[in-house]
Amino acid sequence: MQQTTTPIIGIISPCYNEEQVLNETAKQLNGVIEGLIAKNIISHQSFIAFVDDGSNDNTWKLIEENSNRYTPVKGLKLAGNVGHQKALLAGLLTFKDEASALISIDADLQDDVSVIEEMIVKHKAGTDVLYAVRKERTTDSGFKRNTALIFYNLMKKMKVNIVHNHADYRLCSSRVLNALAEFDEVNLFLRGIIPSIGFSNDVVYYNRLERFAGESKYPFKKMLSFAWNGITSFSNYPLKLVTIIGFAVFFICLLMSGYALIAMFTGQVVPGWLSTVLPMYFLGGVQLFCFGIIGEYIGKIYLEVKKRPRYFIDKRVD
Repeated sequence: MQQTTTPIIGIISPCYNEEQVLNETAKQLNGVIEGLIAKNIISHQSFIAFVDDGSNDNTWKLIEENSNRYTPVKGLKLAGNVGHQKALLAGLLTFKDEASALISIDADLQDDVSVIEEMIVKHKAGTDVLYAVRKERTTDSGFKRNTALIFYNLMKKMKVNIVHNHADYRLCSSRVLNALAEFDEVNLFLRGIIPSIGFSNDVVYYNRLERFAGESKYPFKKMLSFAWNGITSFSNYPLKLVTIIGFAVFFICLLMSGYALIAMFTGQVVPGWLSTVLPMYFLGGVQLFCFGIIGEYIGKIYLEVKKRPRYFIDKRVD
């Protein structure tokens, strides 16, 4: 349904040790908000909310300073470091009743803020979710580009509903955010949760920029953990893989048994430990691999059934 009034838009930006870039981020986002207000595209009540995810540098101090410097800037300080996804969720759920829609964007200025206007225009035309999708990956290293391609292809094969080349730069309407609040999951993977909600959606395309300052908070090890969390949170395919491996090993064992019987009857038995030890190692490795996958799912069940709070809010500034 098309909106006829100027909506209140909130921009949510999770931060972790972003003191080198935060002032510039606040300046640019404030410029975007003021420009859209001047064009009468959004309400003058629109705002920017930085969520400090337990930073151990001057990030929170700079958020407070920018809140005094720029009228739209708000701040939310979490009691401890809970991770990017939970920090983002904290911002979305805290401010969901204060805006018509919320836009999530990282604080490192790699996401092009110029497409925010296009997002809002499409939202006003009646779209509930706008995904910002990268046109290309020219700013990535060859390694990161190839591993990202593997990640998206793997997610597709495992039937996980995510948007290709989309991270967490998106606009969500208030009814999408209210639906998101119904999810009580501890193991968060918002890139999979948001598309699973449904409602009308569209994409806007942008070019990824070089990081303005500071270091990436997602090195390869963390990216690998994030990808594995996404797979195990939204797909039971790895458990099915255990069954497939079991059938494959059983079939291989039948072939080996047949070979052993033929060798015995033809008198071509080769003495030695190799024919005994290698199958033992092979079967042992397969069993450990399967137990590891099953254990991963059991661990997730353990975390979910405890229903511990996902975050605690320490302070807020407006």
